[in-house]
Amino acid sequence: MEVTTRRGTGPLQQIIEIGPHQLLTDAPVESGGEGSGPAPHDLLAAALAACTTLTVNLYARRKGWQLDEVLVSVTHGQEGAAYAFHRTIRFIGNLQEEERARLLDIANKCPVHKTLSGQIGISTVLA
Repeated sequence: MEVTTRRGTGPLQQIIEIGPHQLLTDAPVESGGEGSGPAPHDLLAAALAACTTLTVNLYARRKGWQLDEVLVSVTHGQEGAAYAFHRTIRFIGNLQEEERARLLDIANKCPVHKTLSGQIGISTVLA
């Protein structure tokens, strides 16, 4: 899947194209943008939250567990030399303590979590 970006209508607004989907990203007003969309780091945090929810729901469904809802909250920001993500997960449903513990373990294995906590390489070429 290729992701592309191009300038939007605002001074810092970008249009993100992911296959047939379009999203907007922008900088906050205090940073010179118009706040017309989430900032890029917010999209990264959203990817972590969404992947966590999807992964946990798929696992619980496969096991036949009574998971009614997964609520994920991610806060993020610079902390010293590192950029940090803090994720809070709430499982709603009739779950045993062992099931909850296993779902937390599964949450830590979601693909985005593994990507962000692993080694990442970025190559850039000029077109």
